[in-house]
Amino acid sequence: MTEISIKNMVCDRCIRLVREELASLGFKVVNVELGKAIVDQQLERPDRERIAAVLHNSGFELLEDRKAQLVDQIKTIIIKLIYGDQLENLKENISDILAREIGRNYQYLSTLFSSVMGVTIERYVIVQKIERVKELMTYNELTISEIAYRLGYSSVQHLSNQFRTVTGLSPTHFKKLRSESRKPLDQVL
Repeated sequence: MTEISIKNMVCDRCIRLVREELASLGFKVVNVELGKAIVDQQLERPDRERIAAVLHNSGFELLEDRKAQLVDQIKTIIIKLIYGDQLENLKENISDILAREIGRNYQYLSTLFSSVMGVTIERYVIVQKIERVKELMTYNELTISEIAYRLGYSSVQHLSNQFRTVTGLSPTHFKKLRSESRKPLDQVL
């Protein structure tokens, strides 16, 4: 069996597409989840090149470098927390979750992430949360207060301050305009 690390997987559709692409190349797919796939065979260099080419055409990249894999793993965990609505009742810090899930010291992960991405993990979390706020506001199903609660903000004011810092607009102004286009998750930062 071989585990393949894949960059730019951000949703269930990505998982489905990667599974289909690997199967179309003739690989027996054991499992696919955000950021990785497992196939039931050892991959040789030509296999990896074929997979890389097919996935590249669908907007994904194979991650061969261990540091790049760790950064992508950090991003995947953060996206799962934010878009899986797991922040609402979160009992531990994201830093503790990352350290536990990845099995590395948070200081190491933070330094690595900053050096590769050019922003801190904290900034990345804030920007991802604001993109989620924009999405939820666009659906117009929840109040700002409900959105703040769902994303683990201590108050509506806290959400509003972060929103204004990132977008330059208040949430109310954004909601009125609705012209601010959302970015695809893989293009946030």
